[in-house]
Amino acid sequence: MVNFCVQAAVLARLITKKRQDMDKKLEKAMNEQLSKEFYSAYLYVSMAAYFESENLAGFSHWMKMQAQEELLHAMKFFDFLNERSSKVILEAIDKPPYKFLSIDDVFKANLKHEQGVTGRINNLYATAQKVNDNATAIFLQWFINEQIEEEKNPVDILTKLKYVKDQPAGILILDKELAARPQPVLGPTAGNAA
Repeated sequence: MVNFCVQAAVLARLITKKRQDMDKKLEKAMNEQLSKEFYSAYLYVSMAAYFESENLAGFSHWMKMQAQEELLHAMKFFDFLNERSSKVILEAIDKPPYKFLSIDDVFKANLKHEQGVTGRINNLYATAQKVNDNATAIFLQWFINEQIEEEKNPVDILTKLKYVKDQPAGILILDKELAARPQPVLGPTAGNAA
């Protein structure tokens, strides 16, 4: 009977024990990144709308898939913050640009945006290391690796556009290629099985 009471007391402490608190500065920055991921999706939907207005359904499809991927990224932050018993705070999302001059202009904006995301993720990682939050640092490692692809994609498309220049046949071939982009599927991250 004593053993059962001890086990029950230990279990009760485990159930009611609050998870490790996240540093407040880091928690605020993680929430800001969550909102920035939603903004990224919003931006890519705006870019997709531009391509729709130009009758480039394949380019539009590629940006829609990019927007879906950004929503998945946002939900990874959402889930991780909740797993850490942090307060999730959703901020207002800024209006994205919607006027673009050309296909090149869109992908240059795409690249610049992703370079900004890379900088923010790197800063989050540095903050996590500074406050010795290993769980968050490990979580962010997935995003650090992901940003390599996120910057490579627009660079690759810009390179192809450079070769095609303004040749309509080349643009249409690239449009068809981009239309084949599959739905995004993200593998698990440390501390987040999505």
